[in-house]
Amino acid sequence: MRTALQQGEQVLLITHTSWIKLIAPVLVLLVGLVAGYLIGFLEWGWIVALAGIIYFLLVYYSWKVNIWVVTNFRVIDEAGLFSHFAKESPLEKINNVSYDQSLWGRILNFGHVEIQTAAEVGATEYFDVHDPKRLKDTITLAQANFNNIQLANQAQHMANAMSAQQAEVKYTTPAHIHIASELEKLYQLKQQGILTEEEYLRAKNKLLS
Repeated sequence: MRTALQQGEQVLLITHTSWIKLIAPVLVLLVGLVAGYLIGFLEWGWIVALAGIIYFLLVYYSWKVNIWVVTNFRVIDEAGLFSHFAKESPLEKINNVSYDQSLWGRILNFGHVEIQTAAEVGATEYFDVHDPKRLKDTITLAQANFNNIQLANQAQHMANAMSAQQAEVKYTTPAHIHIASELEKLYQLKQQGILTEEEYLRAKNKLLS
């Protein structure tokens, strides 16, 4: 991976295109070696063998650097052996992740993954992904964790702001005294699955109104 990580960023998954992409290069390599042996390495056979080896190495290392990386901040599509291509999809802009597999894809465990992002970015598609379900599930889990951390930070900032406001006034009502703790209780209920996201936001807005 050649893309630099941000501060606090951790790699959750690195995956490639399916290994079936290497079948043809391996066959070319074997044919080149066999043809070189039959022709004679001391004559022109070494040229045929070398061509097969070079072709295999080029395809292999191109496959190796063609990766998809999931971190706790973003999804990175990276490719290019001699050049470098990189496209990022921030987790907060991802709206939906889906995957599909053909019959052969299910047998050999490869498929197509599509990431629906914000309108100005559009959809990002990954083809011939090894174990597409694992990639999809990792992105979904990373996004859920990212959103939970963002909500926790917002709740903490809100509680800190309310505490600062309470310190500035000379008197407080019971509602102001307990509002920060009520916000914490609401967040805990949401984390435990007792409140849905919609119920949590509705109760929070009612508390702050």
